[in-house]
Amino acid sequence: MSRMSDTSRVIRRRRPSVRHRLTAAALALAAAAGLTALAGLGGPSAAASTGRLPGCSTSVPYTADTYGYDTFRIPAVVRTDRGTLLAFAEGRRASASDTGNIDVVLRRSTDGGCTWGPLAVVAAGNGDTRGNPAPVVDPRTGRVVLLTSYNSGAVTEGQIMRGEVTAAQSRRVFVQSSRDDGRSFSLPREITSAVKLPHWRWYATGPGHAVALTHGRYAGRLVVPANHSAAPAPGSSDNGQEPKYYGGHALYSDDHGRSWHIGFVDDTYDGEHNSNESSAAQLPDGRLYLSSRDQHGVAVGNRLDSYSSDGGRTLSRPYAVQPTLNDVPVVQASVLQTSGWSGSLLFSGPSVPTARQAMALWRSRDAGRTFTKLLTLSQDRAGYSDLVEVGPGLVGVLYETGVAGTYERVVWRRVPA
Repeated sequence: MSRMSDTSRVIRRRRPSVRHRLTAAALALAAAAGLTALAGLGGPSAAASTGRLPGCSTSVPYTADTYGYDTFRIPAVVRTDRGTLLAFAEGRRASASDTGNIDVVLRRSTDGGCTWGPLAVVAAGNGDTRGNPAPVVDPRTGRVVLLTSYNSGAVTEGQIMRGEVTAAQSRRVFVQSSRDDGRSFSLPREITSAVKLPHWRWYATGPGHAVALTHGRYAGRLVVPANHSAAPAPGSSDNGQEPKYYGGHALYSDDHGRSWHIGFVDDTYDGEHNSNESSAAQLPDGRLYLSSRDQHGVAVGNRLDSYSSDGGRTLSRPYAVQPTLNDVPVVQASVLQTSGWSGSLLFSGPSVPTARQAMALWRSRDAGRTFTKLLTLSQDRAGYSDLVEVGPGLVGVLYETGVAGTYERVVWRRVPA
């Protein structure tokens, strides 16, 4: 994924105490949105133990300068077979930088996102960078499968794209799984050799939830949207850091996450459409809809999309600009196919084309050909997001937001859709 073009910078302010910050931020958010008050932020509550679904609308699972982390970024969320919400993020220890000592962390909710259990480290950086969580619930085993990306904490995305690092320092890919509803995960197992081509340099899984195919010829397949950068052709004067060398691809597993394969690869590298961070949803007809960030391609528009009719192995057509999402800036975004309202396709992302601001939802009733804005969640700064269905006609949005800076907290919001 490319994070070098972030249009907002983090402004960190020291606050009187962690507890005061959590409570004040939560109450202010609720009051501004006219929502129900948040209770018990930071831990489980009586509601969590009863299993009831309270009527709360929002909560704050991650806040900057808490739990020993400077910043939390890159949210991803799934709902398990038992109804538990798993909210993943990158815990960035020293700064908001995309490199350095970064863990993949997790908080669980058993009450629909009203309260969240203790923070757990799922993949520890130990001085290096682990991130880009792409979780998915296997529909046949119920296991939670998590793919993440890695690089040495001593190198940057630019150095990796320019080919200035060793294979051990460069981007690598790992998989983990949970058999106990996200309470614990297996150790990360490397799968780089199976899913990264030799001439690729940068590599990123997701970020955001992956997709499990539930119907059609490829039912049971796990598909993870991903992106990469390629090395310039021999003799080129390019160094490989140019945006045109970004490309989207997919990886998939037909055996519940044990083995992985490369699916479609967008390898045009012509500078017109530079596919990057991607998300996917399975449409009612069995096809995959794919939505991608356009990393400064020369075509007008910041969102690209395509389809796959063979479970992510190939694209039905090249990525092209999605003009009805031109309000979205250069940023990661999420798509989700819902089961209610005749199976609407939803899209989440900021809604100011020149800034990461004003998180919004769009709906498509024609399988992604056109989108219409459904609602704006807030006018505050906003960055990455992920979508999950939490009940009939009800979805959750986990997204980065803040007032002085875009990455002050990761907010959970439930909305009808």
